[in-house]
Amino acid sequence: MMEDLQNYSGYQEFNLTQPMIYILILLAIWDLVWKLIAMWKAGRNNQLAWYIAIAVLNTVGILPIVYLLINRNKTNIKSKETDAYIQHADRK
Repeated sequence: MMEDLQNYSGYQEFNLTQPMIYILILLAIWDLVWKLIAMWKAGRNNQLAWYIAIAVLNTVGILPIVYLLINRNKTNIKSKETDAYIQHADRK
């Protein structure tokens, strides 16, 4: 009984099989792609709260996709103003 307690580390052995490793790698790549796209758009739109939430929370791509769906028609206001200024300056 004492030997069993001394040998027990509290953790069970968990073996990853090769297909499981491939699935984890694909999920990591999936999450990274969506996260980078959403963070780029949040940064361009000056939405710091979204940027931090997407960077910190690991949701396997769900939160970035939700952000992109919510903000798909919104564009950067500064970019529109800059474009309008450039077009106006070109006309002169």
